[in-house]
Amino acid sequence: MDDLNALTRQQLDDARASAHGRSAHLFLHDGPLRQTVIALVAGTVLDEHNAPPASSLQVLHGRVRLTGPGGGQELKAGQVAMIPHERHGLEALEDSAVLMTAVTEVSARVRGVVTTG
Repeated sequence: MDDLNALTRQQLDDARASAHGRSAHLFLHDGPLRQTVIALVAGTVLDEHNAPPASSLQVLHGRVRLTGPGGGQELKAGQVAMIPHERHGLEALEDSAVLMTAVTEVSARVRGVVTTG
């Protein structure tokens, strides 16, 4: 079992030591499920990118802006939000660490389409 507090501290230290101001560690990979701790120093931006079929972002430390449709939203430690299905980005408003949970594939049945054999 991984300790999220220890992962958060380690990734923040790694981000502060990185020339790019960010660090990430994929700690859970089970089929289509992925959980990653991402740390960003204040002012660091993850440019817009496509979203997986289903994902959420939980702020473990600091404050971030999840950019995207409608201007995005600001999140602080303890808050969780769905990641938009549209292109989105992430900006650290202060030194921050987030837990991204993503499902990389969703069956047709889960999406509401039932197929018959």
